[in-house]
Amino acid sequence: MQRETREKFGLLLGLVGVICFSLTLPSTSVAVEYFGTTVVGLGRTVVAAIIVAVVLIVRKEKLPSLNQFKSLVIVALGAVLGFPLLTSWAMESLPVSHGAVEVALLPLATAGFAMLRAGEMPSLKFWISSIIGSLAVIVYALHLGFGQLQFADLALLAAVLILGLSYAEGGKLAKELGSWQVIAWAIMIGAPFFIIPVVLNVTTEMIHAPFHAWISFIYLAVVSQFLAYVAWYSGMAMGGIARVSQIQYLQPFLMILFATVFLDESITLFTIIIAMIVVISVILGKNAPVSKKVYASEKN
Repeated sequence: MQRETREKFGLLLGLVGVICFSLTLPSTSVAVEYFGTTVVGLGRTVVAAIIVAVVLIVRKEKLPSLNQFKSLVIVALGAVLGFPLLTSWAMESLPVSHGAVEVALLPLATAGFAMLRAGEMPSLKFWISSIIGSLAVIVYALHLGFGQLQFADLALLAAVLILGLSYAEGGKLAKELGSWQVIAWAIMIGAPFFIIPVVLNVTTEMIHAPFHAWISFIYLAVVSQFLAYVAWYSGMAMGGIARVSQIQYLQPFLMILFATVFLDESITLFTIIIAMIVVISVILGKNAPVSKKVYASEKN
């Protein structure tokens, strides 16, 4: 495959990944109403683990090393446990458009943790952009919460921070373990611990959940938890991390669009304006210059 064709295909895969991720909150909002927070937040990983196990066995992937396992635990805590569980809980009370604005901070959180993990010092421009984006989200949350932050807002912001750390750790680990293998092994690490909580929260009434609720749950388990990561990481590997990662700025607007189309949510001009402010601050923050920390041992 020629380089130009490879890069274009990488961008296409990146776009597919972003579209898939953009449907996560709408699907969660639907599924959690019928299956509850635990089953939706943790059950998706249990189902995804079955698919992942087959893929790993067929491809005869070797087991991660001890050091890689330690990093995978961090990835699992964020992408497999923290983010799914916290967003499932938050989506019980928040509209998807609301969540889309707050999740828009994810690329900035990821960039911040990536710089810290690499021993780099974020510039003043990065911190200013972070503050502007965060303040915009807080103002938006206060406006919709009639002057006070809801616990669901705090859960979403915590989910963004946890997933940002997970993404940063996963991005670093992907260089030696492989792109999609990171999320695959993270799923395999988390799934065994989730089986008992999920089973304890399954009820017979769930069998009678409507078709769209089952479709939403299956989508979360098969696509959001695994296949979307495969498309996203493969896209960045083929098209370049810098180019493909820019597509992520479309995610909050796609979430808002899907919330309007599939959930009949009414979207205000205020929501669009805040989303634009957050995305612009994220773009500026991610492109801000950084400097390397210099330790005493390096000076001598």
